[in-house]
Amino acid sequence: MRTAILTETTLNAPALPEIRAFIVENFLLGKDSGFDNGESLLESGVIDSTGIMHVVAFLEERFGITVDDEDMIADNLESVNRIASFVERKQTLRTAA
Repeated sequence: MRTAILTETTLNAPALPEIRAFIVENFLLGKDSGFDNGESLLESGVIDSTGIMHVVAFLEERFGITVDDEDMIADNLESVNRIASFVERKQTLRTAA
């Protein structure tokens, strides 16, 4: 199992609680199993490859970002921490443009 590197940005990412809540509600039937935010969602079986597409649709709708094909990599979508960091980067890029 990979260990996600936690950064100050990750720990303070405002989107993190909302992303976790979405995953718990939609993939764990509302029952938070206590999985770690740095844990691989695919390797742990929390979601599957189809579920990733559901998460991407949620991110685009809720956070107003566009997830491009080249963004669909583990570095961006593997864990709750990585998803939250990715959302923050995309929002920063959007506002800087």
